[in-house]
Amino acid sequence: MKRNSRLEPVVKWLVVHWGLVTRAKTLGVRVAAFNDAGHVFLVKHSYVPGWYLPGGGVDGGETCLGAAMRELDEEAALAPTEPLALFAVYRNARITPRDHVVMYVARNVRVLRPLNVPNREITAAGFFDPAALPDDATDATRRRLAEVLDGEPVAQDW
Repeated sequence: MKRNSRLEPVVKWLVVHWGLVTRAKTLGVRVAAFNDAGHVFLVKHSYVPGWYLPGGGVDGGETCLGAAMRELDEEAALAPTEPLALFAVYRNARITPRDHVVMYVARNVRVLRPLNVPNREITAAGFFDPAALPDDATDATRRRLAEVLDGEPVAQDW
């Protein structure tokens, strides 16, 4: 059977892009950011209840590390004083079975500027002693901090 060399690139493009549409993965980042006193920075979003580690989605063309640095700046007005440490990659099946979260740890972060809170996205933010988290800190936030700080086994799922 003779191949149609003109049709081949079109078919290849359709197959690749059909796969992207039908099997799209979502990818996010979170950062456990600690100040020099060992307190962790948490945010409260306007669109979901509870306190979370700062983070968000990885934009097209962006690396996970780049997204983590951007989210630290945007959501927390923080900058690391040393390189971020990759901690773990989790599946977040509550969103979709193809959603993943990459978590980093930042120690001894410094405050860049006063955080303009509340705003459209963040209603509250601040540093908290890990032993005295807000009552409505999410279970996932508590589990991640136990993994980072207490040596609890790292879960596969967020």
